[in-house]
Amino acid sequence: MAKTPPPFAPFEWKIAWRYLRARRAEGGVSVMTWISLIGITLAVFALIATLAVRSGFRSEFVGTILGANAHVTVYSAGEIDAQGQVDRTISDYDETATRIAEVPGVVRAAPLVKGQVLLTNRDRSTGVEVFGIRRDDLFRLPGIADSEQAYGDLSQFENGIAIGSGVARAIGATVGDTIRMTSPNGVKTAFGTSPRVNAYDVVYVFSAGRYDIDRTRVYMPFAEAQSFFNRDGVADEIEVMVEQPENMNPVLIPILEAAGERAQIWTWQDASGGFLRALEVEDNVMFIILSILVLIAAMNIVSGLIMLVKNKGRDIGILRTIGLSEGSVLRVFFICGAFTGIIGTVMGVVLGCLFALYIDPIFSFVNFVMGGGVWDPAIRGIYALPAELHLSDVLKAVGLSLGLSFLVTYFPARRAARLNPVEALRYE
Repeated sequence: MAKTPPPFAPFEWKIAWRYLRARRAEGGVSVMTWISLIGITLAVFALIATLAVRSGFRSEFVGTILGANAHVTVYSAGEIDAQGQVDRTISDYDETATRIAEVPGVVRAAPLVKGQVLLTNRDRSTGVEVFGIRRDDLFRLPGIADSEQAYGDLSQFENGIAIGSGVARAIGATVGDTIRMTSPNGVKTAFGTSPRVNAYDVVYVFSAGRYDIDRTRVYMPFAEAQSFFNRDGVADEIEVMVEQPENMNPVLIPILEAAGERAQIWTWQDASGGFLRALEVEDNVMFIILSILVLIAAMNIVSGLIMLVKNKGRDIGILRTIGLSEGSVLRVFFICGAFTGIIGTVMGVVLGCLFALYIDPIFSFVNFVMGGGVWDPAIRGIYALPAELHLSDVLKAVGLSLGLSFLVTYFPARRAARLNPVEALRYE
């Protein structure tokens, strides 16, 4: 009794390879197969590039937020003072910050004084937001202290102020310049409140990686900010940093309990949650759209394979006559179609990975060709188009492409296997 050959036997691969490398005049690979190969390559490339840019954009956006902003902000619900106004300042800020810092999962807690002022350098002015903070606490802000684009000496912070690079450009200031700071809520006199104007030396210029931070933020020594904004003996809020800022739920209640009964909290996710949710929805929509492009490219395999089956009808009849089973014929043509999907997927993965790894020179070239101004940080918040290649994203693209390619290949291969050898040879 003859032994049945195993599935995907060497002779099946040999026949499939013979069909794939045959010239068009011999009924080999059709133009549609080349089109499907190019289509799958470009679709997989676009999918991986989009997923990489999406991951990079979210990582850059979240990283710049967490590097220069509080993960959790603690402030007071307010009390009615002697004038009948709501006082939201925190008087026991050091004690409160100490209690919060002792909460497991909290990295640090620092009191802040905040205010808005007009910053002037010679004849140029701009509105900024001032953060009064202690020098040691400022050193523990990675987005400020560890900025690669920063210049100046942050150790001299007690002798001046630190300004964002966007603020420096707006008023034409640099390290060593003396600039004026004007607050409308200044000295209280018998005739009302007069603006307060002080002069400060710029000792440090930072770049936090976000346009809106660099363009509007100034850091001032905590004690000086208390005096300048009439906050003697109080703080406006407490800035809290946690170990796992993207999973803060376990520490929020302990922080609130440590802060006191009149305390309220506001997290970075509350401030940016709407944008992050919109980004997630956009990611899902883009993945669906690009998946449809991969499907369209894979459907071209069907056209090429149907043409190949039609051209090889006589060969199928002969193979079936000499004893080739339906399963063997199915696998021969399945290999032909699947091979196109595999090659296209591999080429698309290579191009997509190269795009993600070399996005900076590619983006610079596009910006040069377009004459500059392709990426406006004032609109997008960050200074460059980021890309972050994750293995999960690559595997997701590969699985989608190969899955669709194998699925659509099965049907024309099955049609070839069911071809009646008598009908195939009748008109030969």
